[in-house]
Parts: sequence; C-alpha cells; structure tokens
Amino acid sequence: MGAHEPLPGQGRDRQAGTSPPGGLLDLLSVAAVVLDTRGRIVFWSPQADEVFGYTAEEALGQYAAHLLVHEEHQDLVVKLFAEVMSTGASWAGAFPIRYKDGSTRLVEFRNMRLLDDLGDVYALGIAADQSTLARVETGLALSERLVSQAPIGIALLDTDLRYLLVNPALERINGIPAADHIGRRPADILPFLDVDTIESALRQVLLTGTPLIDQYTVGRTPADRDRDHAWSVSYYRIETRSGRVIGVANSVVDVSERHRAASEADRARRRLAVIADASARVGTTLEVERTAQELADVAVPDLADIAAVDVLDSVLAFRRTTPSHEPGPEVFRALAVAAAYPTQATTAIKAGDLAAYSADRLITRCVHTGQPIVVAHAGSKDLQHIARDADGAAAFAEAGVHSYLAVPLIARNEVLGAFDLLRARNPLPFDEDDVLLAVELAARAAVAIDNARWHQSVRNTAETLQRSLLPGHPPPLKGLEIASLYQPAQATSEVGGDWYDVIPLTGDKTALVVGDVMGNGIDAAATMGRLRTATCAFADLNLEPDQVLRHLDKITCGLEHYIATCLYAVYDPEDHRCRIANAGHLPPVLAAAGRHPQLLDLPTGAPLGVGGVPFHTTAFDLSPGDRLVFYTDGLVETRHHPIDERLNTLLHTLDGPRRPLDDTCQWLLHSLRHPDDHDDVAILIAQATLALSEPHDT
Repeated sequence: MGAHEPLPGQGRDRQAGTSPPGGLLDLLSVAAVVLDTRGRIVFWSPQADEVFGYTAEEALGQYAAHLLVHEEHQDLVVKLFAEVMSTGASWAGAFPIRYKDGSTRLVEFRNMRLLDDLGDVYALGIAADQSTLARVETGLALSERLVSQAPIGIALLDTDLRYLLVNPALERINGIPAADHIGRRPADILPFLDVDTIESALRQVLLTGTPLIDQYTVGRTPADRDRDHAWSVSYYRIETRSGRVIGVANSVVDVSERHRAASEADRARRRLAVIADASARVGTTLEVERTAQELADVAVPDLADIAAVDVLDSVLAFRRTTPSHEPGPEVFRALAVAAAYPTQATTAIKAGDLAAYSADRLITRCVHTGQPIVVAHAGSKDLQHIARDADGAAAFAEAGVHSYLAVPLIARNEVLGAFDLLRARNPLPFDEDDVLLAVELAARAAVAIDNARWHQSVRNTAETLQRSLLPGHPPPLKGLEIASLYQPAQATSEVGGDWYDVIPLTGDKTALVVGDVMGNGIDAAATMGRLRTATCAFADLNLEPDQVLRHLDKITCGLEHYIATCLYAVYDPEDHRCRIANAGHLPPVLAAAGRHPQLLDLPTGAPLGVGGVPFHTTAFDLSPGDRLVFYTDGLVETRHHPIDERLNTLLHTLDGPRRPLDDTCQWLLHSLRHPDDHDDVAILIAQATLALSEPHDT
C-alpha cells in the first residue's frame, strides 16, 4: 500500500460515488409503487416483485386496491388513498396486503402525494416487508442496548482513528464524557497511556482485518489519576455486508483486580525466591564480614537499590550485654555495602567504616527499640535523620534516595545492629510486605552473624594462645641459620595444634622440632603447648631423638586421647651430622647444595599417643649450604590430590633458584597452600653454615 494510499474505506464519507450493494435499503428491500388518480399502478420498482409477489408486467395498469388488497380492506384503502390525494397529507403505517399466492402479509407503508411538471397528481407508496423491518429494528435496538448497557467499555473509531461512538462503560473507564470523545483521537483522550502503541495496533487491525485479542495495558486515566489500572483490550475491524470498512472497534475490560492479584502472587514468588536465595547464600562461612556481605548482596536489586549491614561496635567487641534503651549515640561498623548499580549514595556508606550515629538518627532508634523503621517517602528532612552526617544526606539526595527501611539484626534476644535498605531508581516505596521480607532476611542473617562473631572470638583466642606458645626468634646458633613461618587455617575453621621449635643445646648443638596435634581449637593449642614444654625439658637431657619421642609418647597417652605427629632432630655443627627420629610425621626435605631436593628416607614411626611402638634414630650429613625443610601436613595435603603427587610438587617447588630462607617460607606457602585450605601450616627451614662463623643472611 503506497504511502498516500488510504486505508480501506478511508475518506469515503467525503467522496462522491456509487455505493456497493448490501446497504440498509437493500437489506430492507424497499419497494416503490406509483398510482395515478384513479388508483391504477403506473410505476413498479423491481423490489416490489419481492414485497408483493407480482412482476411489473403483472402489476402495471392494474388497480392497486383490487390487485393488492383483500376485499374486506378495500373500502379503507380507498378512503386513505382519497385523503392522501385530496389533502396531500402523508400516511404511514402497517397494512395487510394480499400476496400473489393469496396469503396475507403485513407491509410497512409510507404514502405521499406526487406532483409532476404538468400538474398531474400521483400517489407514491414506499413499502417494506414488516417482518423484515421489525427484524432490522430489533437488531438495531438490541445492538444499541448491548453497546450502551454493556459492562465493558466499547468504542467505534473511524478509519482516521477518530471516535464515532463511546458507550457509558468506556466513558466511566476513561473519566471523560462520551460527547467529548467524538471526533477526537485516542492520543487526545488518553495522554497517560502508551497511545503510540494503541494507535499502531488500531492501524494494524484496520489494514489487515486481523483482530488483536486480549492485549494487556497498564496505566492511568483521568478517572483515577493516582493509581494504576490494568485493562484487557481487543481490537477488531468493522465492515458492512458488502465489505466496506467502517472503522475499528475496541472493547475494554478492567482487569485491575486480576492484575493486582497476579502482581501480588508474583511478588510473593519473588519474596520466596529471595528467601530461598538467602538460605543458600547467607552464612556459608563463619566470617562476620563475609556473612554480612552475603546478606547485603542478597537484598539487591530485588528488595533495594542499596543495602548496608551495620553492626554495633560494642557487639563486635563483646562489650554489650543487654539491649540499650538509652537516648545516647551508638557507634556502628559498616560491615558490608551492596548497590545494584554505581551510585553516589555508596560514598556515604563505606564498608569497614566506624561511625557514631546520634540518638536522633533512625538507625539508632532501630537498635534501641528493636523495631523496624520505615520511611516510605523520604524527603530532605528525613535524609538528615537517615544519613550519619550532612554530607551523607547530600549524597543520598543526589542519588535520588526516596524510601528507607531499617530492620534490627536480632539473635538470641540481643540486638546486633541494623540492616539498612534504600531505594532510588526503584520508584516504589517500601511497604509492609517489604518489611516482612527484610525482617525474615535479617533474622536468618543475624543468627549467622552471631555464630560467626562467637566463632571468630573463640578462634582468635585459640590463635592467640597458639602463637603465644610458639617460639620467638631463636638466638644466634652455631652452624645454623633458621627461618620459620606459622599460618593459621582460614576463618571457617578453628586453629589447630601445629608447632615448631628451635632449642639450643649444650656443645653448640641445636634441636629442631616440628609437630602437629590432631584436632583444633583451644584444647589442641593447649595440648601443643604442653608437648612443646615437655620437648624442651627432654631436650635439655641430651637424649637421643628416639628417646625423646618415647618420653613424649608416654605423656601424650595421658592427654585425653590426643595424638600427635612429630619430627625431632639434633644438629651438631662440629661434625655436620644430624640425628633425627620420626613419630608419624611427613618426612623432611633435604635440599643439599648443588643437588636436587629429596625426601629423607626415615622410618615413619607411630604418632605420639599410640603407645608401645618403638622409634628409631637416623643420622645423615648436613654440610654447609645444605638445607633441611620441616613442614606440617597443612602445606601439602588436599582433598583432591594424592599425597605422593603433592610431595613431588613440594620437591619441584624447592628445586629452583635459591631464595633467602624467609622468602622460601613465603614462597612455599604461596605456591602450595590454597587460601581455603582447612588446616594450619608450620614451616621450619634450617641451613647449615661453617661451624665457627657467625650466622649471616643467605
């Protein structure tokens, strides 16, 4: 169709021309009959054949009263005919006529007098079958009632998309009188809706004739400017019986309740999805900061544009024993912040920041009362009470923050802090459903955060105890240089019982010890401390390594079912000999100068605490420049690799350019231990030097 070619039927009312058959007159089959002054039929239209049953040849020249009227009605017909002819008054009404087959039919007549240019008088009768007319009238009346009384909105638009008809239901939906619609386009009536899409759909239906059924539209009309409604709209083309396009009709059904119910169901599904997501993602570790970050991440973007987790500093320090109801300020630490997109608002909340919030701040009120705080529509004054300072309030305003929600983090009847939520791009204010969801998330996360802080406290205590039991920097040693490293397990696991020791002995000898108490926590650390103390005591007796292990075995058997692995070695710088015994520990690595590193071939021995198993001392040379590398199993053992493969990896890591001893410890840790490994690591490296020289850096 060309750019300027009209749509079907467009502009027809403004153009002269023939009309195709099938119009209303054709539907009614209106007949025309003309009588002269004597009542003879002088004109007979083709439609009269159908109405009366006679052809023109049969009717012309006949007296109408004799041909078309039963005898009992002829006097009345003659009287009515004379009245029309004499007075010129028209007559209209239904009259029974005699059909050609002798039957009686009721015909609707319109009779009037005609005058030709010669002054002669005629009678014109326009007739239509009364049953056909009644059927059409009934259809028109029914159509009008259906449209006017229909509970759904109905409109008819012409081919230029101007309203021709609007029923009362659509008048109420649009909030504009029906008369004000006529002659105007949808864009003039419905500025709050997506009228471009609506008019495009109407034109498509006009062009193709294919209806569009149950199109979903959401928006507002002048009938209710403050609330969204939803409508199901259908469009269909209207044509005459001959196929001429009159325009396009649309029906409108208000489905707002269904829309709201579907929206509520969708929101409920999304809330359940968020809760399910939180169940899987929050509390995956026993780290306070990570748990807080997991909570913040779950909240965006489904619940909020910006989320923050603020925990009372006194809670983290275990100084708070009862809920505070004092009007004073509170000090919070922002453990986590998450945003759905880059925003200026995050400059006012930085993870790790420590900030004091005065008593008039909403977050302070939240932790004091232990109740959620909701500001559905936050203005500039509200932001002053939400942010910690004026700069923060300005950042929130610049970011477009318009709604705020804070819920307390409560675990075991103790308020830990607050879960803060902000909306900026999301246009909806926080409502009661959002409060319920935030409370549910906060309750789940608060328990995880509380567990994490208690675990972290216990772990810190155990780690502090363990580090206090490990040796400090050793004194200068004859013929040896020493480097050591201790790395506790990650925060999800408690510290273990790994230890090492460097013990100066008489005659310039040095005892080198590395061990691992099975288990973790404070008990394992305390057991490690007892074994280390005992090892130092037995070392002073100048016993052979196997004898020291035998005494330690007896002590370990009495330590509440604990067992431990241990390597005990004594180095004599005078003859560069090292004597060593093993109690179930991984073999040390001998990295001799100029040769590839290798594992020492030692009798494995049983772990300490097994009891009754003999230990054996092995002697070997440790010449100047040679290194002896002790380590605990946390350096090499993993859940996914055989131990032999990992020991080979250890040898390969050491078989490279030599680094300083301290750097070598860090290199081993970095190369072999994954950050998420669940075990402690202790490393001790001893390098032989010339016996009479002072220790020096390698």
